[in-house]
Amino acid sequence: MTENKTQETSENVSKFVEEIEDEQKRQDAHRLIQLFSEETGYEPKMWGAAIIGFGYYHYKYASGHEGDAPPVGFSPRKAQISIYLSQPDDENRAEKLSRLGKHKMGKGCLYIKKVIDIDPAVLKELVQDSVNYIKETYPEKK
Repeated sequence: MTENKTQETSENVSKFVEEIEDEQKRQDAHRLIQLFSEETGYEPKMWGAAIIGFGYYHYKYASGHEGDAPPVGFSPRKAQISIYLSQPDDENRAEKLSRLGKHKMGKGCLYIKKVIDIDPAVLKELVQDSVNYIKETYPEKK
């Protein structure tokens, strides 16, 4: 079994954000940290070298592959900001994405250029949907 490349680290989130060269991206990262923290109730943690994640869950697929991940997170990459969400590609998500604003959507990754291009209220809905989906799909074992 191979180990996941992206794992939670003890790196400092503030230090990572302050080292972002692009001023707009740095400001957007601060806005997203505030939004994600408020919506999830979790403190930001670094996952790998460039992902800021919120929360934690353990998953195990039918294939036997398992690991740990944050239910939501983002990475302020050079070309765009990648926002990691975990939720089904259904009508509910499609409706929310139609109200979000300027973005591109991959399988589990939402791409935006700037926070000002999107409606933060809709992003909050998507973040909450993602957290709820993870809690339902991977309930904590007591």
